Amino acid sequence: MLYSIFTLIVDTVASVLAGIMLLRFWMQAIRVRPPSSIAQFMFQLTDWLVKPLRRLLPGVGGYDWASLFGAFLIALLSMVVDLWIISSFSLQTVLLLSAVRLLQWILYGFMGLLLIEVVFSWVNPHAPLAPFVQALNYPLMRPLRRIIPLIGNIDLSPLVAFLLLRIALYLVSALILPLA
Repeated sequence: MLYSIFTLIVDTVASVLAGIMLLRFWMQAIRVRPPSSIAQFMFQLTDWLVKPLRRLLPGVGGYDWASLFGAFLIALLSMVVDLWIISSFSLQTVLLLSAVRLLQWILYGFMGLLLIEVVFSWVNPHAPLAPFVQALNYPLMRPLRRIIPLIGNIDLSPLVAFLLLRIALYLVSALILPLA
C-alpha cells in the first residue's frame, strides 16, 4: 500500500513536470507564444532543469532540445524510482521503459489539448485561452480537417484525432512493453 502511494506521488509529480516541459518544446516547435501568465508559470517551474541543459543541448533547427531531453530525464528518473523499489532491471530496460513513458505522456498531452479545445468550442469559443489551445492543436488537426468534412456544421475531426491518439497509445503500450 505504501508503495502504491509513493509511486502515485512520484508519477504525478513527474508527469506534471515532464508535461510542462513537453508543452514548452511543442510551443517552440510550432512557434506559438503562450499567454504571459502561462509562460511565467511554465518558465518558473522548468527553468531549474532547462537552463543548465541548454549549455549541453543548445536549440538546433528551431527546437528546444533541452526541454525535450529534460522531459526524458524526468521520465527516466521516475522509472528508476519505480523500478528500484520493485527490483533491479537492466539499463536497456530502464531506458526503453522511460522512452515508452515519455511517448505515453506526449500522447496523453495531445489528448488533453484536444479535450480542452472541444470544451472551449462548446462552452466559450471566445475564451482568452481558446486561440492558444487551437494553435497548439493546429498541426495535429489540419490534415484531419482537410479529409473529414463538416457534418451538419459539426466538426468531427477532434473525435477522429482522439481515436487515432488512443490507437497510438495502445500500440505503444502493446508493442513496445513486451520487449522490455
